[in-house]
Amino acid sequence: MAENWLTRAVGEISKLRSRATAAITGIIGGRYSIGSGGLTVDDSRVDYEKARSLYENTDDNYKLSAGFCKPLINAKAGFMGVPSFQSEDDEAADVLKKFFTEHKSKMNRTHGKAFTEGDCFVWITREDTDAVLYPESGPRLKFTIIPSEEVVGITRHPLTREPISYLLKSIMDWIGNDGRKRKTIVKQIVTATERTIQIEGDQIPGVEAFTTIQNHWGFIPIEHFRNEENETRLYGQSDLEPIEPFLRAYHDVMLYSLQGSKLHSTPRLKLKLKDVSAFLANNFGISDPISYVQKGGTISLEGKEFLIFTEGEDAAFVEASSAMGDAAGALLKLLYYMIVSTSETPEFVLGVHTPSALASVKEQMPVFVRAITRKRDNFAGNWQRIARMVLAMTQRAELTVFETYETTLVWEEIDPRDEKQAAEMLDSLTQALDTAVKGEFLSADTAAEHLKQYIPSMRDYKSDVPAEDTELKRIVKNKIVRERLADGALGIDVLQFINEEVSK
Repeated sequence: MAENWLTRAVGEISKLRSRATAAITGIIGGRYSIGSGGLTVDDSRVDYEKARSLYENTDDNYKLSAGFCKPLINAKAGFMGVPSFQSEDDEAADVLKKFFTEHKSKMNRTHGKAFTEGDCFVWITREDTDAVLYPESGPRLKFTIIPSEEVVGITRHPLTREPISYLLKSIMDWIGNDGRKRKTIVKQIVTATERTIQIEGDQIPGVEAFTTIQNHWGFIPIEHFRNEENETRLYGQSDLEPIEPFLRAYHDVMLYSLQGSKLHSTPRLKLKLKDVSAFLANNFGISDPISYVQKGGTISLEGKEFLIFTEGEDAAFVEASSAMGDAAGALLKLLYYMIVSTSETPEFVLGVHTPSALASVKEQMPVFVRAITRKRDNFAGNWQRIARMVLAMTQRAELTVFETYETTLVWEEIDPRDEKQAAEMLDSLTQALDTAVKGEFLSADTAAEHLKQYIPSMRDYKSDVPAEDTELKRIVKNKIVRERLADGALGIDVLQFINEEVSK
């Protein structure tokens, strides 16, 4: 039995080999090659349209498997969240908070788009606002996501590989005042010094065919988010790219199984008869079969609990056996777990029964958390650069001065535990640290620094800066308040002396 199953499985895998091989290069071809001159950096890009079709499950070649793509992408983007920005300059912190709070939804879309398509281009501009709709503000910064297809080229510095110009090309379909359809091609070249705009095709009223705008910012206000950034690639990699061969194979196996199921689920009755006339007469009361058929008569087995046969006659059902047999279920399960493993996503994201999902949370969640942390580190530099753009533009346009453009990203902690589990863990941890400090196995400073990892609102226990607020100062102040309430006879001069010492 096992040998038959294995033989069928090998046969079906051989049938799928050609299609799976083609799927390996489905979204994009080879990434890089090593020739006689050394490593050649690959400038090929993801097929953005196909990547979106997989995410939206609109490609007929993946209809039975691409449904996995949206939850895989959305789960990563959802757990990743968006960062908040901290700056030593209070005014800079306020500017960043206002800007990124206003564009939080676009920040989420930036992550999802980069995961799906491999690339996401963000353009920061300062635009005049509609005075009627926005009477409370004048010109403000705008967060624009450029469609990936519109970025047709990036010129990089030959030594630093930093972008020195972006070539943009967009196609606009519009209807003129005469009701006719029009088509306009807009080409732009953006550098650190100027922005050149060229209009081809039907001219848009009020827009010049060729114009050059001075870029007074002094830098290119476009940031390229590259998913799975690598020094061998100029562009990013889609998270759907590694799992595409498995999606194609899953679709094929499912399709073949469903096709066989239609035949298998509708068996046909086979009759082995010696005398047809006698059979019809004995079971359906038809004495003249030829005349009965000529008049359009039919027979039905509905309500027939038994049939009468003569010696040597028999009846059986003809069933179409599946070409894959029992191998289909095993193959689908194997491909499912290959998708889960390759995408670094817990299986409960795709929806499984409760016992399996519970095991998945406990065993696979740590792997998922590490994957999300790696994604955050991958995009940290991009967000810090955008923060610098925002501060530089604000300083130049509003004639303000910030002490520093440097920012620190703060991400929301990923905690798969519920509140009860987190509270129980914290209780056990504090008891263990208290025992260690009292037993003189651990210093209070070390215990406090360790505990700070589990309590985000906790301050540093001590600091070399006298004026900085620390956890030790807070503890002392709380103790003073309790002493005041417990002993009202404590001298005011003594309390004042203690307060002065604590504030140093």
